[in-house]
Amino acid sequence: MLFLLLLPSEQASASRQSDKSAIEIGKRYQLEIPEETKQALRKARKKKPSDISWQTATVKSGDTFGKILSDFGFSANTTYQLTSSEHGKKLVNLNIGDQLELASNDEGVLTALHYPISITETLKFSLTKDGFTSSIDVKKIEKRLNYAQAEIKSNFWSASLGAGLNNNQTMNLANIFGWDVDFALDIREGDSFNVIYETEYIDGELVGNGNILAAEFINQNEAFKAVRFKDGEFYAPNGDSMRKSFLRAPVSFQYISSSFKPKRYHPILKRVKAHNGVDYRAPTGTPVKAAGNGRVIASTYNKYNGNYVFIQHANNIVTKYLHFSKRAVKKGARVKQGQVIGYVGSTGLSQAPHLHYEFLLNGVHRNPRTVKLPDAEPINKKYKAEFVQVANELLTKLEGSKRALLAATDDAARAIAE
Repeated sequence: MLFLLLLPSEQASASRQSDKSAIEIGKRYQLEIPEETKQALRKARKKKPSDISWQTATVKSGDTFGKILSDFGFSANTTYQLTSSEHGKKLVNLNIGDQLELASNDEGVLTALHYPISITETLKFSLTKDGFTSSIDVKKIEKRLNYAQAEIKSNFWSASLGAGLNNNQTMNLANIFGWDVDFALDIREGDSFNVIYETEYIDGELVGNGNILAAEFINQNEAFKAVRFKDGEFYAPNGDSMRKSFLRAPVSFQYISSSFKPKRYHPILKRVKAHNGVDYRAPTGTPVKAAGNGRVIASTYNKYNGNYVFIQHANNIVTKYLHFSKRAVKKGARVKQGQVIGYVGSTGLSQAPHLHYEFLLNGVHRNPRTVKLPDAEPINKKYKAEFVQVANELLTKLEGSKRALLAATDDAARAIAE
């Protein structure tokens, strides 16, 4: 019986014979792969693994774009391709402190470059089979309103910075009211200001302060108000321009070293001589601006005036600027109010760095500090209604911020008293 059990049955034998006839040893057979697996394999074949690494290059003194790429191991051909592409010229004139983000693959080939050209714009280069393509990624700035208020205790500059305004806004605030208020000589303790200005955000993060939109300045109990319109100019609530045809002082100065006097003892000539202008003491190199629009009728040097510039304006007005360390305009040039025409120095008959400034009307010298300055053009009539609406809204908000501050101050005072 044991022998019978060990004998193979006919069915089993037939099965083995069938298998041998169906399958040949050594032959390769195609496996049946599910369609989903086939699609996954196709996608995997399209994706080529690449190890991309990013590095940051900070521009230093003496650096060029080509030198930076060379220092990071990239070829001169790569530099050429980038600078020759669209927007490539922006890579030629880099500033110290700028940063470049460089991406390369595991073969050391530059595949991408990012260059932030401002807080809102980033220049991006990407390597394709046809070379580098470029684009500028722009982030939107969200603008919000903010308020600043202060009473001047010691000086205007400290009060403004203490109220949260930055350096540029402080200068702008002084420029807005600079035709009515002499910020070097007229400011008194107890003067005050109130300002509405823009704050700027990118992706919810504060990136800086923007334009002043409306402001009030109280100087020696006299109130001045100004509103910014869409043309970028400031106007009084009635639409008159805050600008005058001429700057009261064409330079940011430390103090007046010599005033307008019919008779003054000249410290170098050692004799009495009319001083037909005002001397504004300032450090060498301080920019001097054109007091008004006009044409340069003289820009040269002599042993008395040193480097000097004369400007002819409308209505038979001439302004003169003496003792520059360096002139910035040439004879015959057209200049606009506020344009830099030279820099404070001590050339010619001068004992210390200063600007000697003269104002002539119909050929007669006038005191630049007291002469009546003509107003600039008021707001265009076709925009008057629009301006009035804007001005009313902003000045209402400005007044509301003042009341809120007074209420908060009163509450704090009561809390201290209690």
